[in-house]
Amino acid sequence: MSDDFAYALERLKKAAAGLPEVEEGTSYGTPALKVRGKLICRIKDAGTVVLMCPLEEKELLMAAAPDLYYETDHYRGWPALLMRLEAVSDEELAHRLALAWRRQAPKKLVREAGR
Repeated sequence: MSDDFAYALERLKKAAAGLPEVEEGTSYGTPALKVRGKLICRIKDAGTVVLMCPLEEKELLMAAAPDLYYETDHYRGWPALLMRLEAVSDEELAHRLALAWRRQAPKKLVREAGR
């Protein structure tokens, strides 16, 4: 793993600290965070994270903060949003990962975690 990817992964892990059953894995050959095998996010490149996100929320985020959130043609129509890692605050990153965790985690786990 390149140093840039290692930095990005450490930042994601720090932001996801405290979310139950988050595990490291890979997705499309790059480092990823998952909950019980379901993707929360993955590193696309050293400066970009692919974040799981409902389509309607994705559109709102891209309109409200195009400096942080965007998509390419590849992700159009899919519940995944591209996020500029260098532009997002630690607080916003942790918030977005918590929301993605909640959507991807089994409902029982979400209830047990009180989230």
